Amino acid sequence: MPSHLSADRPAAQPPGRGPVDTLISQTRRLKGDVNAVRREAQSDGSDPQDRWQRALYDLALHQLNDLDEHLAQLRDGPPPPTAEPAATEPPAAPRRGSLLSRVGSAEWNLLTDEASWSSELYEILGRDPAAPPLTLDELPSLVLDADRPKLTAMVTDCLVDAQRIDGEFQIVRPDGEVRTVHMMGEPVLDTDGSTASMWAVLRDVSELRRSQQAVSETRDSLQRHRHRAQTEHRLAVELQEAVLPPWRGTLRLPHQGPRSLDLAARYLPSSTSALVGGDWYDALELPGGETLLSVGDLTGHGVTVTSGMAMLLGALRGMAMAGTRPGQLMAWLNQLLDTTVQPALGSAVCCRYRPETRTLVWAQAGHPAPLLFRNGTGRRLNTPDGVLLGATSGATYGEAEETLEAGDLIVLHTDGLAPGREESPGTAAVHRLLDLAPRFAEAHTAQDCVRTVVEEFGESEREDDACVLIARVTS
Repeated sequence: MPSHLSADRPAAQPPGRGPVDTLISQTRRLKGDVNAVRREAQSDGSDPQDRWQRALYDLALHQLNDLDEHLAQLRDGPPPPTAEPAATEPPAAPRRGSLLSRVGSAEWNLLTDEASWSSELYEILGRDPAAPPLTLDELPSLVLDADRPKLTAMVTDCLVDAQRIDGEFQIVRPDGEVRTVHMMGEPVLDTDGSTASMWAVLRDVSELRRSQQAVSETRDSLQRHRHRAQTEHRLAVELQEAVLPPWRGTLRLPHQGPRSLDLAARYLPSSTSALVGGDWYDALELPGGETLLSVGDLTGHGVTVTSGMAMLLGALRGMAMAGTRPGQLMAWLNQLLDTTVQPALGSAVCCRYRPETRTLVWAQAGHPAPLLFRNGTGRRLNTPDGVLLGATSGATYGEAEETLEAGDLIVLHTDGLAPGREESPGTAAVHRLLDLAPRFAEAHTAQDCVRTVVEEFGESEREDDACVLIARVTS
């Protein structure tokens, strides 16, 4: 720095150590806390939300590291001047990664056209310390073409209008590495008020900007992921609403005849997932006055699963209308699912009710058996053989038959009603449903029974969607 300028600038003195030491201690404590939380939050990176959080942790640590080192410099004051190295002794490079290797200073004298750089600035810009510092006219040669107008405007405003410099630009080091430099400077005025020189501090902020870019990219990725998830959820809901029976409240099937079924059903969404599952319920009047009852669950969530559920339910309805018995119907559904492009597993139960004899014929594929409630008690029906749909090719399915009485209640459900603890979710749901027998006995309609189920299970922390279909045999 020229002598006539340095004489006007008093030597910097470190501030009181006490307050700064306190800030340093608080900063390092906070760094430790953030780093500990960051380690606990490590994941495989597949979840956009996890990537977003990890990027923010990295950015926070970069900011805290810089703050820690800036405070240390503030406490210790400027480094002491070092003697010029001997001609045969290479200059010592600042420690890579330290704050000193990322903050340098410079002064350009407009009166003598001389420039003075600190050794740290040579390190930042990748220049040979033995080379003369670049003048203000030469400095833009290091800068990327796109950023040169920005640097020129900042320097011009400082020299002509005595404005402070505060901006950043990208430079290309001789080894081809691109770095981002933040420059803060101010004019030094002569006695007549004209600008005599420009003084600046230049800081390498490449790592910080990379962290900020990572945060921005993960934020954009998260927003796109959320938009896709919202779109998929909307499509799945619309598809589900289009496929499931449109009736609400009480339904009587068959529509004609004294021995009908009083029917009610409810779809209960998962309380822990925003995605729609593959659960269904269905009741359909068949030719000849019989009634089809079915519930099922295709594993997974989202549009693909919901569309697969729609395919199965459509096939089930078509085959049932053609007179297919429940056991053969399950076998053909298994074959259909086994040959689909998207492999999946499903469970289902299918019942045909004959009102003339009050007979229920049913088959199941890896699904909870229907529950029969009579005179204030409940039991599980004996389960015929049947593996999960899509589990094995050529599977056969048995059938069971039950004679019902007036006032009997048949409850069909999927296994997501209740969370499993010591028991599996399906077993836990069955036990809780059987405990509702006294309340079912007091109910007047199937819809009242469904309300009872919703009161019991509606607020549960279910990890999966669920359906319940209740049929009450009228007199």
